[in-house]
Amino acid sequence: MLAHFQQTILEMIARGRSAEEVADSICRHAECAAEGVMCSLILVDRSGRLHPLAGPSLPAHYSAAIDGMAAGPAAGSCGTAAFLRKPIAVTDISTDPRWVDFRALAEPLGIRACWSSPILHSDGRVLGTFAFYYSESRGPSEQEERLVAACVDLCSILLERDEVRAENHKLAYFDVLTKLGNRANFNRTLDAACGAGSGAIGLLFVDVDRLKRVNDTFGHGAGDDMIREVGRRIARSAWPGKAFRVGGDEFAVLIVGESADAEAPLAAERILASMREPALCGAHVLEPGVTCGGATSKAANACDTAKLRRNADLALYHAKEITRGGFVLHGDELASTIAKRFRALQTVTSALAEDRMEAHYQPVVRLDTQEIIGLEALCRIRTRDGEILAAGSFAEAMLDLSIGSLVTDRMLSQVARDVRHWLDQGIALQHVGVNVSMADFQRGDLRERISAAFARHQAPLKHVILEVTESVYMEGSDRKVVRTIEELRAEGLLVALDDFGTGYASLTHLLTFPVDIIKIDKSFVDRMAAGNAGEVIVKALLDMAKGLRIRIVAEGVESDEQSAQLQRLGCSLAQGYLFGRAADRDATTEALLHFGQKPAAPLGGATGSFAA
Repeated sequence: MLAHFQQTILEMIARGRSAEEVADSICRHAECAAEGVMCSLILVDRSGRLHPLAGPSLPAHYSAAIDGMAAGPAAGSCGTAAFLRKPIAVTDISTDPRWVDFRALAEPLGIRACWSSPILHSDGRVLGTFAFYYSESRGPSEQEERLVAACVDLCSILLERDEVRAENHKLAYFDVLTKLGNRANFNRTLDAACGAGSGAIGLLFVDVDRLKRVNDTFGHGAGDDMIREVGRRIARSAWPGKAFRVGGDEFAVLIVGESADAEAPLAAERILASMREPALCGAHVLEPGVTCGGATSKAANACDTAKLRRNADLALYHAKEITRGGFVLHGDELASTIAKRFRALQTVTSALAEDRMEAHYQPVVRLDTQEIIGLEALCRIRTRDGEILAAGSFAEAMLDLSIGSLVTDRMLSQVARDVRHWLDQGIALQHVGVNVSMADFQRGDLRERISAAFARHQAPLKHVILEVTESVYMEGSDRKVVRTIEELRAEGLLVALDDFGTGYASLTHLLTFPVDIIKIDKSFVDRMAAGNAGEVIVKALLDMAKGLRIRIVAEGVESDEQSAQLQRLGCSLAQGYLFGRAADRDATTEALLHFGQKPAAPLGGATGSFAA
């Protein structure tokens, strides 16, 4: 009978029956084999607390009373067996001191004695206890000892299997670092919520800002601490069990219920507010930053999970572009913006494919002689019917990193070709400014791309000015941008800090960022009335640049009055509509032939040259 019993239980375990079902069968078989006993199987968690798993003949209130009880030297038979890791036989509950606190619970049930044996893991840990309860004061018989020994072995196999299953489930559905649900868990939970017809569903995607910078600057240990802390704060701000880590630096939050449409923005506010307190990451105190995008089922037609995900993802992408550190909720206005960006992408993509993208050039002049001493290359698209589109009409497309890099490559090729053309005509061209974006630096091969483009047309690199905005410098504070620019300057290129004053750089960055030229933004020139703040700022910049041996170019000059005022302040170089709008190569060639700097002035030798 014992062998048959063992075989039956092992088959149940092998077939994957639940721990509750198998434990119940073990207890019932034992009770049938040992007449007049009641049986229980109790789990012991890693903190040493007891949790009843099976006890078919014991009333529910008895099991509930001991659930969560701590193991100890005077915790009844089961708690003591778990604590001492050895069998405990109490033959008379009414007199045994280990049952003082539990006597009132056992005696009304007719329990007079209890024998409990610990269930041990193969590594020696206590997994639980297996107990016989007697209605008379006695200990176990030899037959019962053999039966319990078999039961304890079966229980050990069962609980070890269940622990492995639980660990596998945890690995499959939970993130090891944050203990939150992982992507698979998120997918399953979202599908279940939609399948259950739960009404409205809100979905937030939360992205950790500049995690790579933390990893690169302070080490991956600090980055892991940042992820853990961000996950903890998101979970605290979300509904229980509805926060997930779905990527390296991305989290998701589900909001289910009729109020999801209203609750989603509130949850996003709580998450953003929770990030304002600094966090200890490794040995560093850092302030976590996140950006949040969201969508609701109302906007995604109830249970269309693919559309809900896409809308939330688009909202996050838009938030990172326009309001990093903030929240954007998908709606009609955002859909219109996205549609505009999509049209811009189509415009640029087709222009690249059909070779309708052109470099046009705006002159940079010496204010005293009105000579053209340089150019800025500006991207233009020629439509199929001949219309010229300025960069502003397709600026949305340039936010796409891959498109931005393709446009830069096309511009580099055309600028190199045109520089060679002008040099072959004997035009004393100094420099052409080429704009580059963060996308170009992120690829990591900008130096090679510039060198290759100019080498193909045998155009010297000394004629190139790399125009970089302040935001690119700031985004590249991991020194990738700085290193790349230093390499390019070593090959003869100059670097201009474009649109100066509109970004987030401070004057101290001029000490660390390699800059040859500062281009003062048009907004300062526009507010340059005599005696006002604009004039004071421009004068201060000119004085500072002179001390640092950095050239200044004033952008957006549109009137003779502005030109004269800039000269009085000491500015020698400018560009703007007063001196000419951006034009194609042929028109620019004519302008250079008539108004270009004369060959007699050595390159870099004239007062108004770019070279300091």
